[in-house]
Amino acid sequence: PYSFVNDPLDKGYFISSVDGDAETADNNGFITKLDPNGKLLDLKFIQGGKGDVILHAPKGMALVEHVLYVADLNTLRGFDTTTGKPVMALTIRPPATSQPKSIQTSLSDVTFDGKGHLYCSDQKANTIYRVDLATQAESVLITDPALAGPSGLAIHPKSGQIIAVSWEKGKISEISPEGVVTEIVSNGFFSNRFQNLRGVDFDRWGNMYVSDFTTGKVWRMSWDKRFQVIAEFLPSPGDLSIDRANNLILVPYQYADAAEMNGLETPSDGKPKQEKRTLADYGFIPPPPKPAPEGPARN
Repeated sequence: PYSFVNDPLDKGYFISSVDGDAETADNNGFITKLDPNGKLLDLKFIQGGKGDVILHAPKGMALVEHVLYVADLNTLRGFDTTTGKPVMALTIRPPATSQPKSIQTSLSDVTFDGKGHLYCSDQKANTIYRVDLATQAESVLITDPALAGPSGLAIHPKSGQIIAVSWEKGKISEISPEGVVTEIVSNGFFSNRFQNLRGVDFDRWGNMYVSDFTTGKVWRMSWDKRFQVIAEFLPSPGDLSIDRANNLILVPYQYADAAEMNGLETPSDGKPKQEKRTLADYGFIPPPPKPAPEGPARN
């Protein structure tokens, strides 16, 4: 499995599986559907070669209402989340380059900005494409070696910027809707934190999660850029995502033929207590109140 996403409307889950070579148009990829409890509904809910479905090597996925969009080699495909029937197939043209041999588009991930646009990453071409869902017009948002093999994509829930994680150099970049790249995190001379980043997403509090495929770790980065490993020794963690409604992290394991969902801890807001401190905060226990005197109450 490559990618694992939740359906915010129907509350279920989808897992994409390449099933074969990741760059070969063999029409044998498939997508698994799970129910809201994570139980298997249909292992091959969408299957390449079945009926009129074409699906070669499905990688990243994004849901927009009742359509599941899938990055599949050089094509962005859309499928009905209820029936599994194909509803869109948009071929993404590679960016015009000065290279004599044009690289075939190979999409890694897709994300939705909530404003009518999908963004797709092309790891080999260092390119991010924008697709207007209303017109199905695609365009190159940016081609830049600084992206260093953009693999996973997500939209920052507060700023609306596109976040891309790098496969080649293990860095995290922010791209504006106008195509301006800003490096957020990179490996320094003394800190080689990341190797090959594959997935990225945010929880409802704005914490960012990234999966490092090679080191087998999942990291959390808080809004103030503090890093914490929340899971390690994982077998090839892939294109993870966060189910924000249920506060779950969804992680596929590409070479382990497995995927799992786990609950995330609810972070404290880090704000100081509003109440005034009392001696009890410092360990002093006040004496118990004196018992009321016995006998009839006096007026």
